Amino acid sequence: MSASAVSAPPLPPARRTRRRRESGRLGRSGPLTYLVAFFFVGICIGPVAYIILGGFRNNSQIITSPAGFPNPWEFTNYTSVLQNDIFWRQMGNSAISAITTTLGVVVLGVMASYVLARYDFKGRGALYSLFAAGLMFPMTVAITPLYILIRDMGLTNTLAGIILPQIAFALPTTVIILVPFLRAIPKELEEAAAIDGASRLGFFFRMVVPLSLPGVITTGILAFIASWNSYMLPLFILSDEASYTLPLGVQAFAAQYSVDTARVLAFTSLSMIPALIFFSLFERRIVGGLTGAVKG
Repeated sequence: MSASAVSAPPLPPARRTRRRRESGRLGRSGPLTYLVAFFFVGICIGPVAYIILGGFRNNSQIITSPAGFPNPWEFTNYTSVLQNDIFWRQMGNSAISAITTTLGVVVLGVMASYVLARYDFKGRGALYSLFAAGLMFPMTVAITPLYILIRDMGLTNTLAGIILPQIAFALPTTVIILVPFLRAIPKELEEAAAIDGASRLGFFFRMVVPLSLPGVITTGILAFIASWNSYMLPLFILSDEASYTLPLGVQAFAAQYSVDTARVLAFTSLSMIPALIFFSLFERRIVGGLTGAVKG
């Protein structure tokens, strides 16, 4: 018998397992990978850090050294903004708009997604396609007819005039994310709940909502941040400075204090800090919710 015909002895189980793990393991990242990652992180964080640190400087420091650190640190810019009643009024308007929009999007989105995911009726595919088509039409395309509609309804210069359109334009994204979550719920669970005497509404509130909570939280966070940062719709609808939201308030403040750059930077940083904190706290929820939607 030739040597080529002799088969090699089998590997021990421990060695086979170790080799399988090593073959499925990704290669270690080199210095270039970390360099590129830090570069892109710096591009994202740099402007935010510049705005926040700029609020701790005065105008002369910004003129003499635009990219320098505060020396000395000036806290009067932030204290003057925090003592401004207009800032807190606009902060309250943004909070009311964002919270109400989030609640409306979550409640209506879960209900519509539940019907599309769990019920079989004529036109279900067309209705789902209609929601999907809503992703292709941004608010900028419909801003003129939307303004005319809101004006005819008498909702101009009111928070309701921006809350209702924000809910409508956030529903397509909400439905697209939540439908896979609700479809993934086993029908056997629904049948078991029906045997135990649970009604459809009872099954919805006791089982569907808790099981789809990752997707609900994801859509709620996205709706909150989009409403907080909304600029174009309030620009068309709101005309009184007392009813402004923070994005419009930043523009009005920058126009009023155009020569005081440091104070404008302080106002801008204070207006974006709540959204940054909110997004940072729930970042993992967003990733987890989107991952579940893709798997579903």
